[in-house]
Parts: sequence; C-alpha cells; structure tokens
Amino acid sequence: MATIARRMFELLEPICLVTYFADECNEELAALGHRTYWDGYFASRAAPLGRVPAQVVHAAFYSFAEGEAARHIPSAWETIPPEASIAARERGSAASLRRILGEEMAGSAGLVRAADLTTRAATGAPTAGRVMYAGMRTLAVPGDPVARLWHSATMLREHRGDGHVAALVGERIGGTEAHVLSALGMGIYPAESFGRIHHLPKDRLAAVMDGLRDRGLVDADGRLTDAGRETRGRIEARTDDLAAAPYDALPPAELAELVRELEPITATLVAAGSR
Repeated sequence: MATIARRMFELLEPICLVTYFADECNEELAALGHRTYWDGYFASRAAPLGRVPAQVVHAAFYSFAEGEAARHIPSAWETIPPEASIAARERGSAASLRRILGEEMAGSAGLVRAADLTTRAATGAPTAGRVMYAGMRTLAVPGDPVARLWHSATMLREHRGDGHVAALVGERIGGTEAHVLSALGMGIYPAESFGRIHHLPKDRLAAVMDGLRDRGLVDADGRLTDAGRETRGRIEARTDDLAAAPYDALPPAELAELVRELEPITATLVAAGSR
C-alpha cells in the first residue's frame, strides 16, 4: 500500500497546493483583514485545532523555525474568528480549482466521482496520533463537489504530514534540518538558499548545517553524504508507509478508478503551475 500512497500523494498534492500558490485563497483571507500572506496561512491552517497557543501550532506544524508561529498566533485570531478563516480558505481554494480546471472539467461526472472516492478515503482512517488530520476531521465536508475534492485532498495531505512528522522525529531530524535535506535532495545548492529557510538568521542556519555535518549527513561543502541520502530515503519510505491507511477504505477496483479520474484533473493543475 505504500506504493499507492506515493501515487496518491502525486495526484492529490496539486489539488491542495492551489491554496498556497493561486491568488483566490490569499485574496479571500486578505478581505477578512489578515494583513499578510503568513497571517492568513497560520490562521486558516491552524484554525481546525481551535484557539490553541502558538506553542501547539509550532509543534503540530513542526517545520517552522522557533518563534515563527508566535508571530501570527494568536494575534491573527484576535479580530477574525478561526471559523471565518477556515471558510475563506475553502472558498478561495475551490474558486482556484474551478478557474484552472474550467467549467467542463469542474462540472464533470469524473470530478464528482473523484471527490466521492477521495472523501471516503479521507474519512476512513484512524485519527489517533494525527493532530492536524484529526483537526480537519472535525470540519463539515462540503456538499459542492469541487470544494469537497479540495477539502478531502487536504485532509489526506494533513494525514500524510502527521506521519511525515513522526518519521522525522524517529530519525531525530528537526524542522529546519528537514528543509535542508529536502532542498539538497531536490538539487538546490546551497541548501541555505531554499525558499523555506533562506530568511532565517545566518548564525541559525550555520548551526543547523554544523549539526548535520557532525552527524555525517552533509559533508564539508554542505552536500548530502551517503548517510544523508540513506536517512532521507528512510524518511520518505516511512512517510509513504504511514500514509497508506486511508486507502484501505477503498477496494482495489475503486482505487484504480480514483487514479483514473484524478489523472486528468492533476495534469491540468500541473500544467497551470500547481505542483
């Protein structure tokens, strides 16, 4: 099932990424009064957890540097209820999908079927140990098929993310360290130039790189060693394995059908830059 989990990640991730890379979601969140992209990001993604302290958001998100969540939580909720941010996120994401897919594909029977099957998978897994996924499970599933597809794909993304965090913790890889390994695995060099961490203080990044060198995961030039590649491979394999449970809710024939229905949807999104 780890293989199907990886394939489903490839198919569903572009559906989720419109939230972060297309305009409509950011516009909806800005219209509520969120001052910056990151105010809206933290407020809307963390909202299913309830009004938890920044320390809890930091722990659940895992990959952000110390203090980053606290710059947005709880201040982003002081005048904008979490529920409003959740609704704006859903509206904007669904609007992006409709625009990119076009009226014919967005209204097709294939998309409705993909939404239905994705929802069955997304609501069929245990929540134990899955903080972000459990938060998403508390939300109502939208009736509109496009919104339902986005919502359920995002549930599965958070489920996978919870498992990825567990895999990272098991390998003693911190959030910034994970970004370094990911950047180097994607061929980004130096890793410190990666967009998710390039803004961090130079001394903090230097300390992270020194720690990875001390563990033998990167070499003196800041490139992955064999041990670093092996560690990254174990993390990815474990993440796939931990992401497989939702797909047990679908028999093989329906899994194959879901893949077929998602393929043209994903291809259209990827062609538009959502990848």
